[in-house]
Amino acid sequence: MSTHEVAKWEDHLVAVMSGRRFRNMEGLSGEVPFFIYPYEPTDALEIAQSKKRIKTKLAQQGIEVLEVNLYDLVVELLKDRGVWDDLIAMEPDTPKDDFREGLRSMLDPGDDLAPAIQARLNAQPFDIFFLTGIGEVFPYIRSHNVLNNIQTIASNKPMLMFFPGRYEQSQTLGSSLVLFGVMKDDQYYRAKDIREQEA
Repeated sequence: MSTHEVAKWEDHLVAVMSGRRFRNMEGLSGEVPFFIYPYEPTDALEIAQSKKRIKTKLAQQGIEVLEVNLYDLVVELLKDRGVWDDLIAMEPDTPKDDFREGLRSMLDPGDDLAPAIQARLNAQPFDIFFLTGIGEVFPYIRSHNVLNNIQTIASNKPMLMFFPGRYEQSQTLGSSLVLFGVMKDDQYYRAKDIREQEA
């Protein structure tokens, strides 16, 4: 994405999210207010800067954004359990598959991540919830599992997930999250592509 395209989408996102229709979750036909902002992984730094500007522009309009970065959340959970330093020490000598499975067993999306996310959502008032850090936690946490497990706790405010890859939507095949543009994360039917939303 060129700098011009990033700026164009940034303006579009601000226009959509500052609108009453978006914040009041109108026109969702009973679906959860989950939105995906897919982007090319090579644009991650530009998107991170754009995200900061989006938050600032929304704050200037009195719209509070709560950001939950999954990577930061995972590190905090592992440190709270007292296992972070041990994991760092054992990672170089542990086969990758074993290490990944060990992390997966410690970071269940329903039992561990959803309650931690809910605690953050309950800790302060906000208008829009940003979910970030998706690429950093793959493959031990899959984005579709997180989305499925937060549907009941995060559906009273709009949620925007910044996704490094593609969100493919097909009437015949359903919708799929394709992480980094090459790894199909799995099907997830309930989110909408924010780029397709009207301002």
